[in-house]
Amino acid sequence: MFDLTTAVGTLNLLGDESRIRLCALLHQRELSVSELVRVTGISQSRVSTHLARLREGGFVRDRRAGQSAFYALASTLPKAAQAVIDDAVGSSDATLEGDKKRLAQLDRERAGALPESFAGEMERHYSPGRTWQSLAVGLGALLQLGDVLDVGSGDGAAASYFAGGCRSLTCIDTSPQMIAAAKDRLAEHANVRSEVADVHELPFRAESFDAVLLFHTLTYVERPARAVAECARVLRRAGRLVVLSLDEHEQTKITSPFGERHPGFSPRALRKLLEKSGLEPLSSTIASRETKKPHFGVVLAVARKPESP
Repeated sequence: MFDLTTAVGTLNLLGDESRIRLCALLHQRELSVSELVRVTGISQSRVSTHLARLREGGFVRDRRAGQSAFYALASTLPKAAQAVIDDAVGSSDATLEGDKKRLAQLDRERAGALPESFAGEMERHYSPGRTWQSLAVGLGALLQLGDVLDVGSGDGAAASYFAGGCRSLTCIDTSPQMIAAAKDRLAEHANVRSEVADVHELPFRAESFDAVLLFHTLTYVERPARAVAECARVLRRAGRLVVLSLDEHEQTKITSPFGERHPGFSPRALRKLLEKSGLEPLSSTIASRETKKPHFGVVLAVARKPESP
């Protein structure tokens, strides 16, 4: 039986595109306000206002769970309203189809999938267990290195990621406290030794190592050219020197309290240092840049020792 008041009320409530979209989504299942905001792209204030109107009209029901409110379509609706909502659910309208796809993506994320918005920017987002530390551990397991010298190893934090991939690993630092900490950290690795030593006068015979690492060390040494020359001296023929260093910068107020003596090295400056020591630079480029100001860049330089003098 036709009821004029009910018909007018239904037309008023469903006479808004956003409210039809919300009803079509709630027809499928219960959703929170934040989920409706994410799926539709409608602001939270507008979603809440529309839901309040729909609840007052008896179109939706709600429940509280802690700080969140969840909404679902009412179990009984006027026939005219039910017909409109059913048509919307089965429609191929682009806006409604977009809502369905975003809701399906939300369900996939709940099941463990990463949001599609992460594509191309995964390094900017967090997901449980996916850290740079875990990545370093995984990559370290792939390594098959020979005899390695880690110059300026500190407490062995970086060395712990690749120690298992070395035939032998020697960690050196000028700080006895750091070396003591490195020995404790790396105690489980029988192939590792840690000792106090100065890169300007390395206590090792020439051509003792297959690889030498200078990870964030060069800006702190007194004589960078001498340090690189010593690293080249103890490197075996065809061995590699790998350098990580801050790019040249003007932010000495930030870095000097950490003991930095040199305001970084540009890729070109590092290449010249390597060439001067008799090594063959394979690459020297800015490998990363911090997202926070002042956006420090990190230069990665790799050089090879010639197979013949």
